Amino acid sequence: MERVAIVTGGSRGIGRAIVEDLARKNIKIIANYNQSEEKARKLKEELEKENISIDIFKADVSKREQVKAMVDYTIKKYGKIDILINNAGIDQEKMFQDITDEDWDKIVKVNLYSVFCTTQEVIKYMLNKKDGCIINISSIYGISGGSCAVAYSATKAGIDGMTKSLAKELGPSNIRVNSIAPGYINTDMNKRYSKEEIEQIKEETPLVKIGKPEDIAKCIEWLVDDNFTTGQVISINGGWEI
Repeated sequence: MERVAIVTGGSRGIGRAIVEDLARKNIKIIANYNQSEEKARKLKEELEKENISIDIFKADVSKREQVKAMVDYTIKKYGKIDILINNAGIDQEKMFQDITDEDWDKIVKVNLYSVFCTTQEVIKYMLNKKDGCIINISSIYGISGGSCAVAYSATKAGIDGMTKSLAKELGPSNIRVNSIAPGYINTDMNKRYSKEEIEQIKEETPLVKIGKPEDIAKCIEWLVDDNFTTGQVISINGGWEI
């Protein structure tokens, strides 16, 4: 029986690569998006050229009622959810003293609360069948911290903490929970860096290159099929943080 996966933030960057990779493995995909409808529709059309069908679903994952609607849609159509990839997120570069309450609340809602909320809505169905795979996308900054990225780093560290705790709690129900902490990956989120800054990042990375979204998708593919890995924070960063 085909597996069913929800991928939040699935229309671009790392999320898009994950959707493409899993869809080509005959996994039924609900690719979530919020503001990137055009990119979501284009992704769907491109996969249809390969005779691969995916669902795209608009939902702001920082709002429970919209998350619940997405989960209800998935259950109504497929009857189950086997895999949850919590990928949606935003970043912010700001001096700590300049972060406003509104800045803090927004990034916590989108990056951390969304993982709590989406996971909580999904696991009730995983618990019923005593099986499931949850993969959270955090960041190297959740491990090392990032200058001028306190709010972002705090939410990503929170995701890793949630991952470890949930892995212990859900393990007896055969639900695996892991986190991937990417280093510098060539996505829209990192387009703000200049060519000089990118070269500096490369010089500080033992592999002397930056990552691609596909590098993260390959790890996702392995974790989806693996049966004995849980509670891990896997950092894919070219050796940047050793």
